[in-house]
Parts: sequence; structure tokens; C-alpha cells
Amino acid sequence: MANERTYIMLKPDCIKRGLMGEVISRIEKKGYRIIDVKMMNLDEKILREHYAHIADKPFFPEIVSYMTSGYVLGMIVEGENAVKGMRILMGATKFENALAGTIRGDYAFCTSENLIHGSDSLENAEIEIKRFFG
Repeated sequence: MANERTYIMLKPDCIKRGLMGEVISRIEKKGYRIIDVKMMNLDEKILREHYAHIADKPFFPEIVSYMTSGYVLGMIVEGENAVKGMRILMGATKFENALAGTIRGDYAFCTSENLIHGSDSLENAEIEIKRFFG
């Protein structure tokens, strides 16, 4: 098993709905350590960089509107197999595919507002940590 660091972001709907504590509790109960946190207001520039793979899609302006609608909480999470483990804990991106017991399965009610982002690889975790934490 590998001790890893990953980037996790609680999205505006998570914060607006008062679920931050619940989500952080689940992360910690799973055995991961939160080693840094940062509350942020994102702007279109950083979102274009973060979502470069979909920035040319017709739905991208909706993502910008949603992600700039309130605060996000960025976290560096550390632990054994943190990237894959956090992806499992979060649940599928599409809320209708997210299993009960996962964060999205228990709390998300649509795909466009799905509470949480997590790096999908060690390489992207490193990039995202640098992007949001410097």
C-alpha cells in the first residue's frame, strides 16, 4: 500500500447545504488525514485551467456559474491509497450511478451539483495541489 496525497474540493452546494462537517467526518473516519485546508472563491480563470478538458463544451458556462456561486473548500488529504480510496468514498460522478453509502450516493440529487471533487490520478493530484495550494 502506498501513502499518497490527493486534492479534494467541497463544492458550493456542499457548503451551502451545511454538509461540510459530515463530509469531513467521513473522510477522517475512513482513516485519511486532512493536512491542509483552504476556503476559496474561485474565478473563471482558475476554473478554465482546472476544467481545461471540458472548457470548450457548451455546458462549461453553467459549471463556471455554479462553481463561482459560493465558497469551495480545498483540502489536501493524505493516507494509504488516498486517490483511489477517496474516489470510492465520493461515489460516481453521475449522481444516479452513485451507490448508497458514498458521499454522492447519500447526498447528491443531480450531476451538475455533486458536492465534491477529487483528483482522479496521482499525477492530477500533484497538479491540482499545486494549482490550489501553490
